[in-house]
Amino acid sequence: MTLIGTKMVEDGRTAREIFEELIGNPARKKFGFGNKLAIVNVDVQQAYTRTDMFKTAYETDPKQIEYINQISAGARAKDMPVIWSRVAYKDDAADAGVWGTRTDTEDSLQNIRYGSERHKLDPRCEVGANDLQYTKRMPSAFFETQLASYLVWHKVDTVVVTGGSTSGCVRATAVDALSYGYRTIVPIETCADKHESYHYANLTDLQIKYADVEPVQTAGRQDLRCVGGAQSGVLRT
Repeated sequence: MTLIGTKMVEDGRTAREIFEELIGNPARKKFGFGNKLAIVNVDVQQAYTRTDMFKTAYETDPKQIEYINQISAGARAKDMPVIWSRVAYKDDAADAGVWGTRTDTEDSLQNIRYGSERHKLDPRCEVGANDLQYTKRMPSAFFETQLASYLVWHKVDTVVVTGGSTSGCVRATAVDALSYGYRTIVPIETCADKHESYHYANLTDLQIKYADVEPVQTAGRQDLRCVGGAQSGVLRT
């Protein structure tokens, strides 16, 4: 039988090496930026950012939140929406559904309570007075939330996804953004995960299929030009 497709490749490269090769030699056309973007900052909350407080927290780039603040401020200055999602559950965790059934320790996802320290945004986050904030229950910032209707109301056509984890809620949000018809951008340095392999494997998959995975400087420059025309962008560098 003639092989036309591909057998799974096993070549000993790390997830990071594969990602860096992909980014260095892009083979596909970019989705690019449209006319108006929104910044969707996913779960930049203490449960996942405060490595000095919680076992569930992780750090990839120490400047992650600084970058998130910069591109969010740039979008805000251009009257483009900035959104912050968090995750939490009621006291009996009944709203966590099947997602909350795999473990049950004090550190488990379903034991993040509304108003708790784990639920709070990281104090380094610079949130604007008119930024949208809400609590979600599932991985995607779109699932059973007001996000989709909010973006429609603001005539957004491009979604920039930041936060954590890269392999979890960032990925789920980016896939849903594309599924809803948005040009989707994931700035590399604004995302974080627990392990290099998870982080880079998912950035690779997002880049190949669902999003433009870009250095934050590239995403920022594009954001500043985003009002008034395609390929137009938030961060001056």
